Amino acid sequence: MKHPFRGTGVALVTPFTADNTIDYKALGQIIDNQVKGGIDYLVALGTTAESSTLTTAEKADVVRFVKVRKGNLPLVVGMGGNCTRTILEQIESFNFEGVDGILVVTPYYNKPSQEGMFRHYSAIARESPVPVILYNVPTRTGVNLEAETVIRLAESNEKIVAVKEASGILSQITRINKYTPSHFSVISGDDVLAFPIVSIGGVGVISVTANALPGKVSRMIQLALEGKYDEARELHFELIELFRLLFKEGNPGGVKALLTIQGIIQNELRTPLFRISESTYREIEEAYRKLI
Repeated sequence: MKHPFRGTGVALVTPFTADNTIDYKALGQIIDNQVKGGIDYLVALGTTAESSTLTTAEKADVVRFVKVRKGNLPLVVGMGGNCTRTILEQIESFNFEGVDGILVVTPYYNKPSQEGMFRHYSAIARESPVPVILYNVPTRTGVNLEAETVIRLAESNEKIVAVKEASGILSQITRINKYTPSHFSVISGDDVLAFPIVSIGGVGVISVTANALPGKVSRMIQLALEGKYDEARELHFELIELFRLLFKEGNPGGVKALLTIQGIIQNELRTPLFRISESTYREIEEAYRKLI
């Protein structure tokens, strides 16, 4: 199955107002900036969106809003969880019009085996009417989707088209790139590793930083995909300190601080998350000022 998830995707934040409601004006501005900045596709309701703190009604409203605002950009919607049956029920009731794929995180907390994850993803792929992107982020979920399982999944169903890899294990990522079938792609789930992953065969990144700097991130990835590694490396080096700082106290606290510095959103998160410290905020502001 062909998919449009090449280049730079952005894991959209969910801006909040001071009274903790969703700030759709700010979200609209962020989406408009992605379109102008050359982003290739949007990802709604991922980790960066603070999805675990959104109600079912809010999630539906966010997706509806993004569909209207996104223009011609492809849209991926996060639809993960640690109960296979619940995800299948969500798929059955979900309106997939205007949605080009789903991003499905590995089950968290209950720590399934590799066979359990194979069966979990296989069931989802059978029911999904759109392409499925696996999402491996063991630092958050407590379980690693190993290369052999990814390869097995890619071979078992062509609707499983990619993995968003955020394990940071380059040997594992290399094996996935080498042994998966031609319809399958590796997408970096880490901004800091996006350039290295593209250099070993990855097709791009689902980026956090791009919420605030879509032009620079998308340019770096495009250059790398074109094999212009020297130029891409220059941008990677230019951004590396900001990449580090944005994740210093967790995501999306860092990128929300940067968007606040840019005057786009209010620096609000929903508990249990909270805004970053003043010292890190100042470091991010200083690093950003050096870029502009």
